[in-house]
Amino acid sequence: MNKEEGSFSSDRRNFMKRVTTGSAAALIGLPLIESAEKQVSPAYSKGLPPLKIKNIKVISTAPDGLNLIVVKVETSEPGLYGLGCATFTQRAFTVITAIEKYMNEFCVGRDPDNIEDMWQAFYVSSYWRNGPVLNNALCGLDQALWDIKGKRANMPVYQLLGGKCRFAVECYGHASGPTPEEVADSVQKFMAAGFRNVRIQQGGTTLMNFQHGGYGGAGSTAGQPDYAKAGFGMPADTFMDDQAYLRSVPVMFDIVRKRCGEEIEILHDIHERCQPMDVINMCRKLEQYRPLFIEDPLSPENTHWWKQMRESTTVPFAMGELFNNVNEFIQPMVNHYFDYIRIHVSQIGGITPAMKIARLGEWLNIKTAWHGPGDVSPVGHAANAHIDLAVWNFGIQEAVSFSEKTLAIFPGSPTMKNGYMHVNEAPGLGVDLNEKEAAKFPINNKAPGWTVRKKDGTIIRP
Repeated sequence: MNKEEGSFSSDRRNFMKRVTTGSAAALIGLPLIESAEKQVSPAYSKGLPPLKIKNIKVISTAPDGLNLIVVKVETSEPGLYGLGCATFTQRAFTVITAIEKYMNEFCVGRDPDNIEDMWQAFYVSSYWRNGPVLNNALCGLDQALWDIKGKRANMPVYQLLGGKCRFAVECYGHASGPTPEEVADSVQKFMAAGFRNVRIQQGGTTLMNFQHGGYGGAGSTAGQPDYAKAGFGMPADTFMDDQAYLRSVPVMFDIVRKRCGEEIEILHDIHERCQPMDVINMCRKLEQYRPLFIEDPLSPENTHWWKQMRESTTVPFAMGELFNNVNEFIQPMVNHYFDYIRIHVSQIGGITPAMKIARLGEWLNIKTAWHGPGDVSPVGHAANAHIDLAVWNFGIQEAVSFSEKTLAIFPGSPTMKNGYMHVNEAPGLGVDLNEKEAAKFPINNKAPGWTVRKKDGTIIRP
């Protein structure tokens, strides 16, 4: 065979190979792809410039004394960035270090479109995981990536999660006071403002947003506790009489129901501060008052009590605020131990894992009730609300009220009207950040304020 004949034979074989491959592909409905080099970009990205993460920045601010941490993901497209809440008030400086020292190097050069891949990669990059510091840092990144994706798609984030299941987000307010009668007065004020759901706590002061002084009546007992008289503990420690608290809650529910009627839904937060059997006995007394739910009845150290707790009372429960990992929810949800998923979205790692837990809850008939205190930035509250709008099994959302100082820092923050939370309908999460205003309120390293003691000085766990 001469050179010319060999070339013809080779060309013929290559031609037949392409024809045969193409015919087989056609028979099963597959397109013919001759080479990887000829693949085109996906249709959704046509007309959009290639995008990479250029820089990770952390912004901290405390306009109302609570440390707020926000991650800013800057991209290679001028002017395109995303914001995410990484707030861990009690350990703010540690989260900032994690973002500045580790996250920027990890993220620069990556494609911000691949949220799930980047979440999984950062989650395991430290080998040891599930801690609140790294989870909050990861949440800041995750929410910022969703913000960027929404801006690129020219859609609010809730549209990317499936669209609206409701027109707005039903919320509950926080009513408290030093006496049951004053709690009832506070509830009536919320009702007049359009709220249909109110959480009641005795002790502390009435606030429309975050306050923890009333949990368990801590700090409301007159006089000096025995441990303080003995010189034990620190001056800033708070005293709680757990038995007095347990007796007071049914009285408070009774007065609120009689004064405010059956139309209002009432909730209460134990905040993990009592022993399981005491909680069971108290909840049995509350059944007649039909609470929407009792929040955090057990501390993370007492979750082995869940089975007995669930079998001992018909009161609905909300749980999960202190859970760090998605896996902590699986068995309690499968066993229907609680009725509302009480997630702190930044603690669990962001929108990506929160959506997975919410979807699991749909199939188990468990509703959402995201944690939304004042030590979450408006970016984080917006993320809560976008999920709330998109998931079918939404239950209730904790309401928030922003100060004028906070609103000046975070234009586009969610708004409250008639007991509903509304998001800014702008693309992404809808919240921006004024860095010059934020810089006016530097964060602090004050004591967290969670040291609560019994009469003899024993630490009470929340």
